[in-house]
Amino acid sequence: MVAIAAYAGAQVIAQVTSLKIGVVGGRAVDMGTFVYPITFTLRDVVHKVVGRSATRVLILTCAGVNLFLAAYLGWTASVESDPSWGLGAEYEAVLGPIWRIVLASLAAMVVSELIDTEVYHLFVTRVTDRHQWARVLTSNAVSIPIDNLIFAVGAFAPVAILGTDGLPWATVWSIFWVNLWVKGLVSVASVPLIYVTRDRGIDP
Repeated sequence: MVAIAAYAGAQVIAQVTSLKIGVVGGRAVDMGTFVYPITFTLRDVVHKVVGRSATRVLILTCAGVNLFLAAYLGWTASVESDPSWGLGAEYEAVLGPIWRIVLASLAAMVVSELIDTEVYHLFVTRVTDRHQWARVLTSNAVSIPIDNLIFAVGAFAPVAILGTDGLPWATVWSIFWVNLWVKGLVSVASVPLIYVTRDRGIDP
């Protein structure tokens, strides 16, 4: 239950904070990057305890929650503010969803986390059910670059067919590489989480 709640919470936090593109160490990076990679290892913890099918349900449910969050924030931002409040414009500017980023983030999350699920499953069933750290690093090493590519290109790249200017390609690739390094480091640091619960003997 704790792992499921932490996974869902980290997904929501990353979704909101990804709307901010910060500069860290002189390079552009979306600020959800420092939280989001933890979800891959938390996903592994959930998978370890409740199995593959339930984990798929969790992934799709969290995607639905994040979509509802973005839509609800968009609606609340559009509602006229009470004159005595005085922060309506600020609320809209900060929390009004940028739909291209939202949809790219959700697509990246669903595709990469489902792939993570399958790689984890194959490792446990075809390679070994020992060395839990190895199953985490293997599944994360496959899924994180996929997530990063879908998000960076989908959210920020110029797309002529859609008539969107996006960011310069140099900035897009800067976001991609910096995010990849940060996500990789956070992912490695999160590996000990796989040991917070014992294997319940549930079919992975």
